Amino acid sequence: MWEDGFSLLCDGLSCNQSLQRLDLRNNQISHKGAEELSTALKQNLTLRELDLRWNNIGLLGGRALHECLQTNKTIMKMELSGNNIPSDILKAIEQAIDYNLERQTVKKDTVNQRQILTKEVQNLKQEKNKQFLDLMGTIDKQREEMSRTTRTSTLQVGKLQEALEDRKSVVNSLTTKLHMTDAALALSQQKVQDLGVILTQTKRESSSLRELQAKELRKEKEESAMREAKLRQELAASNEKVLLYRNKVEELERKCKVQQEQLFDLRQELTNTSAELKLRAVQAEERLEAEKKRFRQSQEETSALRQKEVEHMTRHMEDSERAAEERMQRLEATKLALEEELSRMKMTLANERAQAEEEIHKARSAAQQEEQQHAAILQDKIRTLTQSRDQGHTQVLQQKQLAGELQAQNNQLCLEMEGLKRRIDGLQQELSKKDQEKVSEVTKVRVELQERMGHLQAELTAQEGLKEKISALERQQKVRPVPPVRCLDKKERSLPYWRR
Repeated sequence: MWEDGFSLLCDGLSCNQSLQRLDLRNNQISHKGAEELSTALKQNLTLRELDLRWNNIGLLGGRALHECLQTNKTIMKMELSGNNIPSDILKAIEQAIDYNLERQTVKKDTVNQRQILTKEVQNLKQEKNKQFLDLMGTIDKQREEMSRTTRTSTLQVGKLQEALEDRKSVVNSLTTKLHMTDAALALSQQKVQDLGVILTQTKRESSSLRELQAKELRKEKEESAMREAKLRQELAASNEKVLLYRNKVEELERKCKVQQEQLFDLRQELTNTSAELKLRAVQAEERLEAEKKRFRQSQEETSALRQKEVEHMTRHMEDSERAAEERMQRLEATKLALEEELSRMKMTLANERAQAEEEIHKARSAAQQEEQQHAAILQDKIRTLTQSRDQGHTQVLQQKQLAGELQAQNNQLCLEMEGLKRRIDGLQQELSKKDQEKVSEVTKVRVELQERMGHLQAELTAQEGLKEKISALERQQKVRPVPPVRCLDKKERSLPYWRR
């Protein structure tokens, strides 16, 4: 029962992680209990002091405890007096405990150094954090100042840009006005050129119209001269015809007179012949009466012949009278027709002369009116062209004045633009200088932080070297042979274990 309870105690000790001191004096622990206790101590890492005095551990229990101390490095004190353990095992156990003490002291020193170093590192971190916070605060302040300066500079730049844009808009408007004035000048010059061309064309047209009018007048004069010549020729021909008709009429009158004379002669001849015939008839009657007797037969024949001749002569006279009367009627009809034709020709000639004179007068008056109207139109055109030319010259002078004023304003604006550009360049240089200063300060802080981090890393490497040395010492402790156990004297027992 006791062994089962001690085994349970050992199991609990192996699982316990808070117990640091254990007193098992006078518990009659045998070597088996010591072995179970050694197995429990191999798993325990918190126990510092163990009191096993006045038990029955013996040689086997001492060896088990010594083996336990080879793995357990936390036990600093172990009391084993009164357990029948040989002296060499006790010495080996004491050496192992001394090694644990040295190891613990080294660990404590390393822990203390680590704590000191961690404190220093924390202090350095705090200082660095403070410095970093201060730097960040200064950087934030500088950033705020930079932001303020940038805001002010951006505002100034914005204002300057707005002013520049306004000036640019003014310059653009002025340039547009200049272009408009140039275009207006070009248009006015083109108008002046067009007006000059129109003037030259009008002059040419006027000269050509004058030439055409002169040619037309010449042609009209020639035509009128030709018409007059034709009319004169016609008049001459009509006069000649009239003269011819007059000559014909005179000839006809002469012929009529001749015929009348012939008729008178014929009538006289007829009267004479009738008288002669009457005389002859009387004579013949006398002769007949005288010769009735002589020649009755001859009278009858002669009377028949005479009757035939008289009839023939009467017939011939009647025919000649009829022909003469017909000729007289024809001559009178021709005379009347010729007189009517003469009157008609005179009327037509008078009318043609009057019409020709009226046409010539109308043509002259129309030509004069057309010349006057065309001259008035040309004078009006010349006046309008001269007025437009004068207006174009005045507009050109005004536009030149405006162009000079606009160029002066443009030069002033260019000077102001150059001043604003210089201000912007100065502000940009100041901003670049401030940025360079900030960058240099940040680089300095980074260099200092890197140097401190290098020192800390060097200290950490030194600590790692110490850890490696400790691990090397532990390895040497494991490899080192167990020294023989010697019995302690009373004086040595009275001394503390680290001075023995």
